[in-house]
Amino acid sequence: MPRPRIAIAHDYLTQRGGAERVVLAMHRAFPEAPIYTTIYTPETTFPEFAEAKIFTSETLSRIRLLQRDHRLGLPLYPWGIDRTPTIDADVLLVSTTGYAHGFSTNGKKLVYCHSPARFLYLADEYLGKPTWRSPIGWALAAIRPALIRWDQQAAASADKYLANSTVIRQRIRHVYGIEAQVVPAPPALTSAAEGVRPTALSDWGPGYFLVVSRLLPYKNVSHVLDAFRELPTERLVVVGKGPLEAELRRQLPTNARMLQGISDAELSWVYQHASALVAPSFEDYGLTPLEAAAFGVPTIALGAGGYLDTVKEGISGLFFADPTPEAIATAVRESRGREWDPASIELHAQGFSESRFAEALGREVDTLFGQ
Repeated sequence: MPRPRIAIAHDYLTQRGGAERVVLAMHRAFPEAPIYTTIYTPETTFPEFAEAKIFTSETLSRIRLLQRDHRLGLPLYPWGIDRTPTIDADVLLVSTTGYAHGFSTNGKKLVYCHSPARFLYLADEYLGKPTWRSPIGWALAAIRPALIRWDQQAAASADKYLANSTVIRQRIRHVYGIEAQVVPAPPALTSAAEGVRPTALSDWGPGYFLVVSRLLPYKNVSHVLDAFRELPTERLVVVGKGPLEAELRRQLPTNARMLQGISDAELSWVYQHASALVAPSFEDYGLTPLEAAAFGVPTIALGAGGYLDTVKEGISGLFFADPTPEAIATAVRESRGREWDPASIELHAQGFSESRFAEALGREVDTLFGQ
């Protein structure tokens, strides 16, 4: 049987996040596959994308405002995707958190869903406040019915859906009425990565706690800062960027430092020298605990969402019940009182390896191609 011609699609390549890392893993699994997206800004996403053949929307990629902030174009992406020519491929492998499942193809469509669009189905969580309290929320409410109609039609165009976690499988069932298969995403960093100490930590040794997160309201980073304000003998490193950066910097306690724009080598060093990762938000998929586990580092996680899939309590981490400063501080103290086994933590991470992810995608692609 001839090998299928694969193409990859993603919403937009404008940031350095977990979804973009998954697209890179897909591209390593299928290195000849071109990548289709709406907007591509090389300076703000991972440099490895420069090695791929990338096609963007001729309409949306010309709007410079969207290159600076992709969130400003929420109602425009369906319009741009609908005007993108049909993608010629035997199997189109889609990575999506909102739009890319709308790309058309003359072959089969395999959708890997990180979550149905948060701004449509979890608007309050996406905005960090009730929609009626936000001008953006009022605007979103006005266009939401039309966007949902488009989104439902886009989902129905798929031949098969894959979900990155149990939570997302349940959400896909609720939102689209589609039964998805869970295929966990791999951690992007492994212990094989060579670490480089960030300049901002030149005077800090190992033993700090770590948060790796986009700086958005629902990520609860401010609650971690409040917790460490009450833990003056501990140290905290926050790695991330986002719209709350300036506000969080103003809240930063004296025993915390905030880093952004660091390389993978620097992030590897930061993970390697941490005592534990703190993961305080309700996540669709718990990716950062797997990155920490690859270095034998445990995770202190909110006991909900995707972390239930990727943290093995007592082996690779522990859970706290509520994302409050008090609960986080208590869990930090509990973590300090435990003896963690780095070898067992690393073994847990190996169950989510990129090679297993690539093998799973290959099986799904071959199955669709053979139908």
